[in-house]
Amino acid sequence: MMNKQFNFSFFGGIVTFGRMIRFSHTIFALPFALSAVFLAQRYAPLTRTKFFWILMAMVGARSSAMGFNRIADLSFDSKNPRTIARELPSGKLSLFASIIFIICFSGLFIFSAAQLGKLCFYLSVPVLLVLFSYSLTKRFTWLCHIYLGFAISLAPIGAWVATTGSFSWPISLLAFALLTYIAGFDILYACQDYYFDIAEGLHSIPAKFGVRKSLIISSALHLMSFSFFMALYFVFKMGKIYLIAVFLIGFFFYIEQRLVKPHDLSHINIAFFHMNSLISVTLLFGVLADEIL
Repeated sequence: MMNKQFNFSFFGGIVTFGRMIRFSHTIFALPFALSAVFLAQRYAPLTRTKFFWILMAMVGARSSAMGFNRIADLSFDSKNPRTIARELPSGKLSLFASIIFIICFSGLFIFSAAQLGKLCFYLSVPVLLVLFSYSLTKRFTWLCHIYLGFAISLAPIGAWVATTGSFSWPISLLAFALLTYIAGFDILYACQDYYFDIAEGLHSIPAKFGVRKSLIISSALHLMSFSFFMALYFVFKMGKIYLIAVFLIGFFFYIEQRLVKPHDLSHINIAFFHMNSLISVTLLFGVLADEIL
């Protein structure tokens, strides 16, 4: 009986931590990092060991960054009706347990980076600082969405460096595609907190320019993202499968933007999770199928 209770408590705790860091949202950025790995195989061999440590580094970086974000935003999440049920504000997780969680996954990231070479190890701490600092940007600048995109766009660059051992400018096209993709849908998501952000003095593009103009800015960023995907086609000399994937991504961008309207934000969650999942998975499929064939 005690073993059953322990197992239930243990796995229940894992699920709770997974919910805190929105582990399911890993599907947004991870396919970009994996796409970079598969593209980098043209220039350097990929071993199973290297692939494993790249995955561990991704899990460590994202988990620790999301954990830090939840602690940094705790005072605001406790006031916001949309976020008050999250794991920390609701008391499902303690602050101490969350701090231990961040320390452990930060350690996993740094250790994994060390297994990928000296350059990755030396860059691991600065990268963590960039990821952590995003949580503070909404306190002083409405460019916080762009900064979030920049922080997450380090994933494909890091995967490329881990695979090849050096930086090469073509992979920056994939990083810019990710930056504008993330920033665009983060602006859509932030529209939900338009009134809350204004009341609390928080900075965001919706709070600065209003919901209607924010949707236009989001559309412009996604158009830029589509352009970077197209640029990858020419720079990396991709094939027809990748090109089909890019046009599908463009269609998903269009649907995502059509789902959210200034007077109706009820479909934001559909646009946020379902459309973005399709976009990132379609990219990975396009790159992988193109490389295999």
